[in-house]
Amino acid sequence: MARIAGVNLPTNKRVIIALTYIHGIGRTTAIQIADKLGIDHTRRVQDLTDAEVVQIRETIDENHQVEGDLRRDTAMNIKRLMDLRSYRGLRHRNGLPVRGQRTHTNARTRKGKAKPIAGKKK
Repeated sequence: MARIAGVNLPTNKRVIIALTYIHGIGRTTAIQIADKLGIDHTRRVQDLTDAEVVQIRETIDENHQVEGDLRRDTAMNIKRLMDLRSYRGLRHRNGLPVRGQRTHTNARTRKGKAKPIAGKKK
């Protein structure tokens, strides 16, 4: 089992798909890493040699911000907005959509489960 950036990659998946299990690496970045190292896109993680796993690990460490560092950086950016009391920071603090979506209807993902209003009968 290959362990890269603190994440166990699934052994029976293709390398491109397995790399996307790492927070901060998507399909495009995974393809770029594989192309840079000359790894075939159809190869499975279980077929990789130890040297190739080390190469992937070093490439990710050098060129990409992933997992804990990326999560910490994102959290610090949100905290900075909230400390500045900017509009976006207030929306984060109140748990409302940040990017201009409507809230009259929808927005249930951010607002949570609907709360019934007592005594609202015909």
